[in-house]
Amino acid sequence: MSKKIPFVFLTLFLVFPKGYAQDIEVLKQGIENSIGSKNAIVGVAINGMKREDTLSINGQRHFPMQSVFKFPIALTILSEVDKGNFSLDQKIKIKKSELLPGLWSPIRKKYPEGGTLALSEIIKYMVALSDNIGCDVLLKLLGKPQVVENYFSNIGFKDFAVKINEETMQNNWDLQFLNWTTPREANKILSTFYKNEKGLLSKKNHDFIWRVMKETQTGKKRLKGQLPKETVVAHKTGWSGKHKETGITAAVNDIGIIFLPNGEYFILSVFITESAEDFETNEKLIADISKMAWDYFTGK
Repeated sequence: MSKKIPFVFLTLFLVFPKGYAQDIEVLKQGIENSIGSKNAIVGVAINGMKREDTLSINGQRHFPMQSVFKFPIALTILSEVDKGNFSLDQKIKIKKSELLPGLWSPIRKKYPEGGTLALSEIIKYMVALSDNIGCDVLLKLLGKPQVVENYFSNIGFKDFAVKINEETMQNNWDLQFLNWTTPREANKILSTFYKNEKGLLSKKNHDFIWRVMKETQTGKKRLKGQLPKETVVAHKTGWSGKHKETGITAAVNDIGIIFLPNGEYFILSVFITESAEDFETNEKLIADISKMAWDYFTGK
């Protein structure tokens, strides 16, 4: 005698046709619950390889990028390399006078008297190690910070602004907000350049920047914090530090592409601003969001 399929089973089948353990709206609610307990403003954008695997929270809000903007700077430089204006092998001299003591710089640590580095090496320092001096050297090579904004505006990215360099940004709290984007736009940039839509970069330069992004060493407790150790994450972090008087943190960010065991990937951008939480709490929140997204896409 055949048995009728329970109504509950049919309901679950209709809600979860992909076999995921939760619906995208359940994931969004879980993230909102985590955010709701924090004294901070948080922006999140998630895009899977399927259109329905998309969500955003404060996705259109302007967030200060801090060092996240080093990824777009690298893309702008590489577009100039493709035009023949620069070469990855090009030697660039960094003077001792450019090694400003107030800026985070592994370059300064390795070359305290200054040195001559290949353009490719400076890009690696800037992206993988978030070197501020290397960043400003490359912005100077481009001419001015606005060249980065103009490049992205010309190829269709409107929710994005770069007005100042690291030296200016690190020496004036209020000015850091001039370099901003939205979580949705950050995901769009990641997706567009990873897919290399419209051939924006040559294959050589495309492969180069994504190899560097996968080698990023900053923010190990953010997007990667709770994921399996073998997980490949191509990402870029940013952090403002705390305001000396108010104790407020303007930016703790991480944007990236997270690769799944089945060969697929999802894109995740998390921006935290106006946070009264401590650094560890901010980082853990990013890691929590990343883990919830991971569990969604892996069906846990």
